[in-house]
Amino acid sequence: MTVAELLADSFERVNESVAGVVDGLDAALLAERLDEESNPISWLVWHLSRVQDDHVAAAFGVPQAWSAASWASRLGLPEHTRDMGYGHTPGQVAATAGAICAMPRPGKLLAEYHQAVHAQTLSLVARLSDADLDRVVDQHWTPPVTLGVRLVSVVDDDARHVGQAEYVRGILLRRAGR
Repeated sequence: MTVAELLADSFERVNESVAGVVDGLDAALLAERLDEESNPISWLVWHLSRVQDDHVAAAFGVPQAWSAASWASRLGLPEHTRDMGYGHTPGQVAATAGAICAMPRPGKLLAEYHQAVHAQTLSLVARLSDADLDRVVDQHWTPPVTLGVRLVSVVDDDARHVGQAEYVRGILLRRAGR
């Protein structure tokens, strides 16, 4: 297995989980929070997709899918927002989830956005060699962040957030008797 194949498989697992976690959920379930401080499924999927889109695009020096296809307005968010959700207060989480879930078929839209991010990610990692992973992509940290570290970080972050979304989905469906 090559490094490109390993990364593609990792991102594919996240992609499959994203599709499954939003499948069949209506806007109310996508926006529902377990308590006032928790994140709803819609926000978790939006956030993990935004982080992947932002970080992978920056690491490869390409435009984000977010901007290239006007995903902000398609998801009911301010047109020029580049927000990813880092540091969101509970109120900001609720506002973002509310805007997304006010759109027709929000689960489908979230899955489509994630799929666009995933497709771009796969096309970028497909060309990687072992040597590429040592390229520094972010000088703002000590030590500087390499491409390999950045990609592993994104996969890890995505896997944690989609796992949280799956957990919330299970609780909500159990409460709903499904």
